[in-house]
Amino acid sequence: MFLGLDLGTSGLRGILVTEAGNITGDATSSYGVQHPKDGWSEQDPANWIDAFQKVMSELKSNYSKEYQAIQGIGISGHMHGATCLDIDGNIVRPCILWNDTRSAKEAAELDAIPSFHEKTGNIVFPGFTAPKLVWMARHEPQNFSKIATVLLPKDYLVYWLTGRLVSEMSDASGTSWLNVGQRDWSESLLENTGMQRDQMPALLEGCEAVGTLKDDVAAGLSLETSVIIVAGAADNAASACGIGAFEEGQGFVSLGTSGVLLAAKDSYAPEPASAVHTFCHAVPDKWYQMGVILSATDSLDWLAAVLGKPTTDLAALLPGEANGPGRTRFMPYLSGERTPHNDADARGAFINLSKSSDPAGLCQAVMEGVSFALRDCLDALKTTGTELSKVLAIGGGSRSPFWLDTVANILDLPLEIPAKGDFGAAYGAARLAMIGAGGLTVSEVMIPPRTEQTINPNPRLSDAYAEAYLKYSKSYTALKEIS
Repeated sequence: MFLGLDLGTSGLRGILVTEAGNITGDATSSYGVQHPKDGWSEQDPANWIDAFQKVMSELKSNYSKEYQAIQGIGISGHMHGATCLDIDGNIVRPCILWNDTRSAKEAAELDAIPSFHEKTGNIVFPGFTAPKLVWMARHEPQNFSKIATVLLPKDYLVYWLTGRLVSEMSDASGTSWLNVGQRDWSESLLENTGMQRDQMPALLEGCEAVGTLKDDVAAGLSLETSVIIVAGAADNAASACGIGAFEEGQGFVSLGTSGVLLAAKDSYAPEPASAVHTFCHAVPDKWYQMGVILSATDSLDWLAAVLGKPTTDLAALLPGEANGPGRTRFMPYLSGERTPHNDADARGAFINLSKSSDPAGLCQAVMEGVSFALRDCLDALKTTGTELSKVLAIGGGSRSPFWLDTVANILDLPLEIPAKGDFGAAYGAARLAMIGAGGLTVSEVMIPPRTEQTINPNPRLSDAYAEAYLKYSKSYTALKEIS
């Protein structure tokens, strides 16, 4: 039995998975995000440990036999968070999260240094880890002086479980300190941010074993000390493992809190100017590229809160398939944007509102706006030479038939819907545990799910969506000039 954990922005999920890939247990625990100032986003790492203990307690209570058979644990987590430890392993300050934009100035300064593009293959985004440490040095020098090690969120949980300070390639790729082509820390990039290599955790591949449970942790969890902890993966890399996307041409579109269009790569082929992320995959000698938008289902949740309706009720107002773009247009920049604009200050907007605008029309506009933003990502991926002939759809937004149909039409790509099952980040983490703790190979484990349905773009609507996308793509520049 293998345990896959997904340390998300709003909660932790754990699933028990057999070697055959069947999920036999599931538990979750939620926690909050603190926003001390506008644009700030933080979490107390102690909340992650509390959530982990609650998840383990629930799994032990509800699935006792399966729980006792746990052989290995893999962990997925949200990226870029600066989790700073002192020499004694204590937390220096709350973790600065991926969606925190306070270090936009510092990110721009680092991004202007050519070696960051050359070695990381990426723009230095405000949400990445390195600029957060530069911000700390300037604004919290006392905290900065205490830092002995910087960990990413999931790696803190690994440290708590094993006592080892490690990270892995897919998560380290989002720090702006990793030489992504060479899969190693860059001492020169660290020096540019006032950091040293001895403040970085050791690096493993995501499917490698970190070690076993500490004695006190194993006793507290009622597990054997022989349980192996595997390095794991960043959330999107773990999701790629969950759906078996690790070969060139395989990819997925994710409609989660943020939106992602990901393509697996057999080689390292960055194009930083496109604002496409080029990261190491969680398995050796593989990479992946992705376009990222910061507000996907988050946009729909925002609209539902404003209208005072449950999100599911709002989505239910729309038909089962798309019949062409609406007149109202939505720009989904509620938290700034990454691909392709790299603009932390961008903000959302509705265009063409009228007296006839109603909840259904606004919901359609939001779903279309997010889909147009994903089309921006697709076009950016194409500039790097990446081609996708189809993608698999995952994430909470994929439960809306209308939204899926809209995405297929706007991307002009077939969307494959997996057969009933769970193929997200926690499942991918469990798969990595099967390799690192169970002795299975990547090719044996990373098998794509069976396709239950394929949603093809409607040729009759292609011109209408292409015209609507052209107007959408011009709106960003127009709004920037007047905002």
